[in-house]
Amino acid sequence: MEATHLVVARFRKPHGTNGAALVLAMTDEPEAVFAPGRRLWQVDGDGQPQGEPLVVHRGRAFKDGWLIEFEGLASRTVLEARNLEWIGAPRDELREPAPDAMYVHELIGADVVAGDVRLGSVRDFVGAPGNRFLVVDVEGRERLIPFRQPIVRDLDRAGRRVIVDPPPGLLDL
Repeated sequence: MEATHLVVARFRKPHGTNGAALVLAMTDEPEAVFAPGRRLWQVDGDGQPQGEPLVVHRGRAFKDGWLIEFEGLASRTVLEARNLEWIGAPRDELREPAPDAMYVHELIGADVVAGDVRLGSVRDFVGAPGNRFLVVDVEGRERLIPFRQPIVRDLDRAGRRVIVDPPPGLLDL
């Protein structure tokens, strides 16, 4: 099933007591995506919306993320009860990505290969802008692979593969 919504942020933690959420933006257009009145959804790993929409009341850049206040989520307790992880927007409201890009829901579960060798599959995507990592299950052990060139050489969207060239010792840590 094709994703109807695309991940635009990952919930990091509540901020303060008034229901503000600190999120990691996963979009090139955070000012537009987190604009007042914008309807976002909690999404699952397949990009499908879960529950009622989250309407942005206010959003602003904050340290290495964004602080978002949603209408109706006026306390830390109410925000925590939503159990947020991935936040998405309807696919048809977002700009198409560059041809060499992959959405988060496409990365999760993708094969990670080095040359002709399959190393494992992507289990998660973590970090802050400029310092993001693929969490890869390699032979039953979790490994962090920096999500940047020259380590990540290519993204094969059609084949759901991440082609990497890890430096010696990276996968031994």
